[in-house]
Amino acid sequence: MREPSRGRGGFTLGRALGLCGVFLVLVLGMFLLAVPFGEQSVSLALALREPRSSDATIFWTIRLPQALLAALVGAGLAASGSTLQGVLRNPLADPFILGVSGGAALGATLALAMGLATVDEVAPGLRGGLARLSAPALFAFVGAGASMLLVLVSIRSHGGRTPHAALLTGVVFNTFASAAITLIKVMSPPNRLGEILHWLVGRLGFESLGTLALSALLQAVAIGVMMALSGRLNLLTLGDEDASSLGVHVARTRRVLLLAASASVAGCVAISGMIGFVGLIVPHLLRLTFGPDQRLLVPLSALGGAAFLLLSDLLARLAYSSFGQEVPVGAITALLGGPLFLVMLNRGSRMTVG
Repeated sequence: MREPSRGRGGFTLGRALGLCGVFLVLVLGMFLLAVPFGEQSVSLALALREPRSSDATIFWTIRLPQALLAALVGAGLAASGSTLQGVLRNPLADPFILGVSGGAALGATLALAMGLATVDEVAPGLRGGLARLSAPALFAFVGAGASMLLVLVSIRSHGGRTPHAALLTGVVFNTFASAAITLIKVMSPPNRLGEILHWLVGRLGFESLGTLALSALLQAVAIGVMMALSGRLNLLTLGDEDASSLGVHVARTRRVLLLAASASVAGCVAISGMIGFVGLIVPHLLRLTFGPDQRLLVPLSALGGAAFLLLSDLLARLAYSSFGQEVPVGAITALLGGPLFLVMLNRGSRMTVG
């Protein structure tokens, strides 16, 4: 038997900073590549040089917010995927496995089925920027928070020392949420069914700068916590007894990591819908390339996820000329991620045999 490739070299701060720098350049390159293309081509130089031009209007109001949203969502999903794969000691774990996505999807589906567009339709007395927030996003975040609380209660009832309680609770809740969503879709009028299906497949809309700022703050805190605890996460992957003997408070560390990953996923799903494969493919590919050290995997996954979703968003917009409309980015990530994951799985199985 031979272990899967762990990459060359161990963890050093210099190596980590160097690789993060390379991946940051990759993200910036994908960002610059993604901006010009879409239903109407845009010249970035003209947009920056002439603020009153149509190119500048499209860039500042559509392309820039959409690219920032893609980077935020990709970073959150991939970093959460890497963390959950370590916490659950399962390389097939993804950000949607804990039921957070099911709760978010159920909440957003309810809002869309009721025809709610903004928060002021739910709370008529509300004024200001909060009144203009998306009602489906708010319902999705509340649903994700409820499912997250359910998972944490389940973990606490088992003493917090086993990842299986979180995994089983998430699977059962996702099944329940899927059944409830199917019932809502069957009972929804045709004019709202299209909106529900479009949200469920995953899309990147044109969010306001305020929403992007709140999302960036949430992702910065959540990913920061995952990075700060990545050294303890390495020890958790050895098993609870070994981690405890090395000074790790197993139950508390697992709860904090699950909470951070779930909060990150909740923020992503609330504003983008169900974009799959990012949190599964990116950490898995990086683990095969650079090894299993979470101190390196978490930041690289965040940057790699941002680049991957920027690429997928670019491909979705390039498909406009063929389909007459933008393809949902969740469909692109599935079309790219499915075959790629099978290739990686086959490669990994060959490396562990013989």
